[in-house]
Amino acid sequence: MVPGTKLDYRKVTHMKEYSTAAIRNIVLASHSNSGKTMLAESILHFTGATTRLGNIEDKTTVSDFDEEEQRRGISLFSSVLPVIYKDLKLNLLDTPGYTDFVGEVVSAMRVADCALILVDSVGGLEVGTEVALQYADTFGMPKILVINKMDRENANFQKALKSVKDSVDARFIPMQLPLGEKADFKGVIDLVTMKAYEGDGKKVVEIPANFLAEAQEARTQLVEAAAEGEDSLLEKYFENGDLTSDEVLQGLRKTIQTSNIVPVLVAAGGRSIGIQPLLDALVALAPSPTELPVVKAKTPKGEIDLSYQDAGPLAAYVWKTTADPFVGRQTYFKVYSGVVTSDTRVWNANKGEEERLAGVQVPFGKDMLPVGVIHSGDIGAVAKLSVTTTGDTLTTKEQNITLPVPSYPHALYRVAINPKTQSDAAKMSQTLTRLTEEDMTLSWEMNPATHQTLLFGMGDQHIDVALKRMEQKFQLNLVTLDPKVPYEEHITREGSATYRHKKQTGGSGQFGEVSLKVFPLEDEDFSFSNDVFGGAISSNYMGPIEKGIRNVMKEGVVAGYTVRNVGVSIVDGKEHPVDSKPIAFEIAGREAFKLAFKEANPVLYEPIMSVAVTVPEANMGDIMGDLNTRRARVQGMDTEHGKSTIKAHVPLSEMMRYTTNLRSMTGGRGVFTMEFDHYEMVPTQMAREIMDARQKELHESE
Repeated sequence: MVPGTKLDYRKVTHMKEYSTAAIRNIVLASHSNSGKTMLAESILHFTGATTRLGNIEDKTTVSDFDEEEQRRGISLFSSVLPVIYKDLKLNLLDTPGYTDFVGEVVSAMRVADCALILVDSVGGLEVGTEVALQYADTFGMPKILVINKMDRENANFQKALKSVKDSVDARFIPMQLPLGEKADFKGVIDLVTMKAYEGDGKKVVEIPANFLAEAQEARTQLVEAAAEGEDSLLEKYFENGDLTSDEVLQGLRKTIQTSNIVPVLVAAGGRSIGIQPLLDALVALAPSPTELPVVKAKTPKGEIDLSYQDAGPLAAYVWKTTADPFVGRQTYFKVYSGVVTSDTRVWNANKGEEERLAGVQVPFGKDMLPVGVIHSGDIGAVAKLSVTTTGDTLTTKEQNITLPVPSYPHALYRVAINPKTQSDAAKMSQTLTRLTEEDMTLSWEMNPATHQTLLFGMGDQHIDVALKRMEQKFQLNLVTLDPKVPYEEHITREGSATYRHKKQTGGSGQFGEVSLKVFPLEDEDFSFSNDVFGGAISSNYMGPIEKGIRNVMKEGVVAGYTVRNVGVSIVDGKEHPVDSKPIAFEIAGREAFKLAFKEANPVLYEPIMSVAVTVPEANMGDIMGDLNTRRARVQGMDTEHGKSTIKAHVPLSEMMRYTTNLRSMTGGRGVFTMEFDHYEMVPTQMAREIMDARQKELHESE
């Protein structure tokens, strides 16, 4: 294939309606490079949705359709791939595996009903897979594990499975075994039917003799686990010592929804090995929305229970939005109750506004297939809604239902951003807002203390992708800078000064003299008092003096940071009957304050963050040592399930790139939370360096 060309191998051009009972919403989640995208590609090709198998190198996969995904060769956004198999519609939600894009995983899991978790046969349990399993637990959904890429050179089914069993608190029960490994991987041994399925699974053979003993032993474990699903099955198992294939599937379907049992499958998605047995397992085990527990929702009158019924009140949850200047905004939703039809008006309960749905569609990768009705439990999309963003609920004005929004991890990686040109400056705010509305783990703010615009994300890759999107989709060019720490300037003793402002330029001049005293405050940011006796300064000049001082406090005196906890007393001054003006006293007040502040032993205060770092026990020593180099004060430690959590107070200046550092120290397994706690004085030597750097900066700008 010629580099740069793109072929559309999609065969599906329309989508019929599917009832609630015929729908399965399945999220594909794992560490990056575990083979989710290629497994999905093989499933689409196997079921006839595409005419040929796409691949990542040729940039021809259905799910990685974004320009940036194709450039990087990894999934960055979740995509919806409807698969039709045995008269069922399986909505596969392919998610990114790189931890910077965990927000996409959370959004997809919010609307999925079952999680297909992939494990690389060589890498075993990796951090992205661990995160996926944790979120699947958080959402309380049944899980199915696939040991994928069984055709790799060092593939080892038992070793990969053991790595998961050793670290995750669940019972992983093989439902399939590999028919060979590495270059000899030919297919799968199905422990339910006790048959072997070669290649994509269409060819059925007897289990070879050298695999039979292992398969029989594994089947016994599987049947025992299935029997736990229902009392009647347990009784039958105790009586007969076995269950039929249908009974095994019936029991497993129940037990994966009600206990911590996780069935284990095998595949080589990139080579389309094991596809039919995997699809059969999904059909047999993944619940339809009709089997799910009721969903709690809110109305102005109180909480209500929603079940997946077309006849119920309308409630559709918006789990993803994409902003595109050419296509317009695309809104992806899942119907939790009622139906969504084209050319209707709905009520956005979160925004309190009406929206018109022109034409509803079914997403298929980058394409949108028109459909008349989206039934309860199904996933749909609609274009060009005006106010709706991720996390909103579409309902009726009368019902005014809101569905719960999941909690997303806090963005802890930050960069400062500046527009490149004047035209970039004009559209920066609007574009940032649009982008952060579609990505719940991206946020921005104007920091008043440092006068910087800050962009927050999950890591450097996340920020980099956001900046590229702004450039490509919105023609917004931004420059990134290191974020400044919002230090504060304080004083430690009293100081006093007098400043006379005198200016004569023909005609009336300017004259104002102010004597003032400054002193530290504990519980207030600022106090101002007029303590002049004998009318040396008219009271109507006190306003301009205070204004001048407040302006200096915003700009800083010794290092360019906000001044806090300072009291000012105006004790004396002089005025001129002709030349005194408000501007003269504003300038005199400002300059007198600066002089007095410098005399009052100025110091810098820095923000101290409350940090909790959770790492595998093996990394505990390294992390403690590293935190000590960051001037951390450890507040406590806790160990549970092989993970250690260290709580500490750490200066913000020492945590600016901690996301990246922690990942490299722990192989991506460490996570941390951080929030502001209090301000504390900066050590003298460090404060001196910061003040000197500021003076140098001012000197160079003159």
